[in-house]
Amino acid sequence: MRDSTRATRRNVLKTAGAVGATAFIAGCNGNGNDEPDDEEPDDEEPANDEEPDENGEAIEPGTRIEFDAQTAGWVGIEPEEIADEENPTLTLQEGEEYEIGWEEGDGSQHNIEIRDEDDEVIDDLETEITDEGGDDQFLEFEASEEMATYVCEPHETTMVGDIEIEGNGEAEEDEEDDEAEDEMDDEEENGEDEMDDEEENGEDEMDDEEENGEDEMDDEEENGEDEDE
Repeated sequence: MRDSTRATRRNVLKTAGAVGATAFIAGCNGNGNDEPDDEEPDDEEPANDEEPDENGEAIEPGTRIEFDAQTAGWVGIEPEEIADEENPTLTLQEGEEYEIGWEEGDGSQHNIEIRDEDDEVIDDLETEITDEGGDDQFLEFEASEEMATYVCEPHETTMVGDIEIEGNGEAEEDEEDDEAEDEMDDEEENGEDEMDDEEENGEDEMDDEEENGEDEMDDEEENGEDEDE
């Protein structure tokens, strides 16, 4: 019985040792399931939060701006910058000449007007209401900062677009030149005033010296007369 018990213990220890060794080797090889699988690359591009520039560059001065008059909205035809856009914003240069109107339409009654922020027509810039476009449905005008919208009166809730006015670069240069000239004029005036003050001070000093000299001469003459007496 004693030999049998010892044999059984030996077998148990051998089995436990083998199991422990196997577990240790597995841990060293790092092939367990604790490691996360390789993550797949994220191919999604980050969202672009920047909003597009609605105004864009100013339309070239002298351009003929043409629309297709549709009751649902003005559809741009020319220039290319506004082609196929509905009620596009027109960016114009202040003080420059443009032409705006429509030739094609949907057969409904339309006209075109240029209004200010108070929804008032500017300088009679409006055409007659008609169902046919043409040359009499175009307005020639000079862009000014009071212009805010172009509108079809019968469909002013749908056929309306914004007008943005950009400052004329030449006008800004002229203003800068005027300011520079004013500064130069001020400097010249200040310089002349300083010269005048210096001349006046010099003349006063000369007058004082002459008076002092005359007083001294008078004193000397009086002293001489007193000595002679």
